[in-house]
This record gives sequence, C-alpha cells and structure tokens, in this order.
Amino acid sequence: MLVLVLNAGSSSLKYQLINPETAEIKATGLCERIGIDGVIKHEIAENRKLEIQHPLPTHKEAIEFVLDILTKGDTQAISNIDEISAIGHRVVHGGEYFKKSTLINSDVIKKIEELIPLAPLHNPAHILGIKICQELMPEKPNVAVFDTAFHQTMPEENYLYAVPHEDYTKHQLRKYGFHGTSHYYVSNETIKLLNKKDSKIIVCHLGNGSSICAVKEGNSIDTTMGLTPLEGLIMGTRSGDIDAGVIPYLMDKKNMNSHEIVDYLNKKSGILGVSGVSSDLREVIKAAKDGDHRAKLSIDMLCNRIKKYICSYAGILEGVDAICFTAGIGENADLIREKVCSGLEFMGVEVDINKNKAKANSGIKEIHKDTSKTKIFVIPTNEELIIAQDTYQLVKA
Repeated sequence: MLVLVLNAGSSSLKYQLINPETAEIKATGLCERIGIDGVIKHEIAENRKLEIQHPLPTHKEAIEFVLDILTKGDTQAISNIDEISAIGHRVVHGGEYFKKSTLINSDVIKKIEELIPLAPLHNPAHILGIKICQELMPEKPNVAVFDTAFHQTMPEENYLYAVPHEDYTKHQLRKYGFHGTSHYYVSNETIKLLNKKDSKIIVCHLGNGSSICAVKEGNSIDTTMGLTPLEGLIMGTRSGDIDAGVIPYLMDKKNMNSHEIVDYLNKKSGILGVSGVSSDLREVIKAAKDGDHRAKLSIDMLCNRIKKYICSYAGILEGVDAICFTAGIGENADLIREKVCSGLEFMGVEVDINKNKAKANSGIKEIHKDTSKTKIFVIPTNEELIIAQDTYQLVKA
C-alpha cells in the first residue's frame, strides 16, 4: 500500500509518497511559488534530486503536476496513480473536535472550516488541498491528521487561560498546541529507547517554528504553543511569550491596527528582530562567531527561553527521564543543544560535549554522559511517516 502525504500551504505544497508498512519513501518533494511562477523540488529513490520550473497558477495545477511527475518520465516513482491507495493530509488546527486522525467526509470538512478563525493562514490551504484531491481522485479515501490532536490529553489546568470562563465555553479560547505529530513521533521513539512506558519526557521541537512538549506516560500534558503558534519559545520570526500590554502600547506608538501588530509579532520579531541578521539560525550563529553582539544576544535569549521551559516542565512532570531535541535546529545545531543543557546539572542533566558535536552514524544519537541521570537524545522527526501510518490504519479498518 502506498499513501500520498500532502501538506498544503498558502503558496506551497509538500508531498511524500510512502509505504506505511515498511516506511520506504518512493518520492518526496516541494512545490513552491504557487500562483507566481512555480518551482518543484522532486526527489526519488537513490537520492536522485531534480528541480523543475513549471507554471503552477493554482494548487489544483500543482497537485495535477505532482501526480504527473510521479507517474511519468525521469521523475517516475510509480506506474500509475492506481498504486496510490489513500491520501493523508496534514491539518494544523483540529480544535476540540478532533482528538485523533479521522477519515474525511463533508462533516469533517465543515468542522475544519469552522476552525479557520483559529488558523487563518493554514486551515484554508488544507481544505483546498483536500477538495482538490477529492476532485482529482474521487475513488480514493482521504484522511486528516491534526497538529493539535496529540495535545488533547492536556489537563484543564494546563490548557485554560486565566480569563473569564465564558470566553472558553463561547469562543473556544484555550491553549491547543501544535507540532503534535512530531512530538508524538519523537516521544514514542524515546519510550522505545528507554523501554519504559511510565516515562517522563521533554521534547524540544526546534526549527523556524519551535515548541516544547511535556510527555508523561506517552501523553502530552503541556506544551509551549497556545491558541496560535505565536505563544511560547522565541522562533525564527515569532516573538514567543510577550506581555499582553506590549500590544496596545506598540499599536499606539507605531500607529498599528490589530492585523499589523499580529503580523509584526509573527513575521518581524523573534531571532530576526533581535539579531537584525536573519531568521535563519545558521546565519545568526556565523554572525555571532564573527563578533556581532545582537546575533549573540538572540542566541542567548533563545537558549534561555528553552531552558526556562525545560525546568518548568520538569516540575510539572515531577522529574525527567529524557530530554529530546528534534527538527532543523534541534537536530543540527550542537551549539544550541550544548547551551541549553549547560547549567542543568542540578537536575541530573549532563551533556557530553564530544558526543554532542559528533556526527551521528544513524538517525538517533545519545549525547549524555554515562553519569547523567537524565538521558539526552537527538531524534530526527518523521511527521510524514505518522501521517502515512494513521492513514493506513484508518483505511485498513
């Protein structure tokens, strides 16, 4: 069985063709600049990478083109689309409706549409991708896998905000959390490594968008992102936690409306705003090594915020068996891992500097000292595999 995994963005489309039973990836790729000029980065077996320039006026043409290159010519991965058994869709926001992945029908689409105010940049694109697949491949089942689903196990005291309760009951104002598929995958892999189901794990998903999750006995009990992905850690262009009083203050000082202040905090802040260099941490680290004070400051702020949440979640979990790093920064930036773990010896965290800097022979690596009471792992995330496996299980059932 092959599952086509899709992640539709406002002007992009990520895809992966994967066998959920063996985890074999037949093809993977990214369509960018949809609605502009169209660029497709396509990779098939044996690490064959191609970049194709092709007009992609809408998402429909993008999906049609993906199906075309998967089945024809030098880019071919399968003989025809009949080999695709189902389509799994990443959906950012499932609200309180969806506590797990689900087969898509008209009622599911309606509920995802109702949640657009909570994810205005993401859910409309996901709905568009779903509807196009239903049009182009009407006989194939579609499954929605929600970023928020894993966090639906959070207790009330962790997901509610300290505002009048009617704003929760009437307006669904609460913490939802995101990156749930990644947190689920990494925590599940960690449970296997520890061979301990009653484990206490902190997963640090660090990328351009970042979040931390406290996982107890395989369940999310708290996470840093909130109603939207803006809450929590300092990110590439997002401010993360900020005094709510800053918002009206800046609106007055900079003559901003509500949409402009949200754009300011989401797209012009974070590492980019502090460093003035880039939202790409690799460039900021290089600038810091060259003596740029603001670049160094942004790194210190980032690591302090991560460390603060790790200590907070250690208290909520009443101990920690393992700290895990994943995603682009978490997997590749040994400097960030070292700075985050340094100073946490009081809670049994001892990072091995040499292990931390060494390249991993396989995907997963341990970076703790033999004497460390808390394990420290670097685990590459695999959200697409989880989406494919969930799709497979639901279609099979």
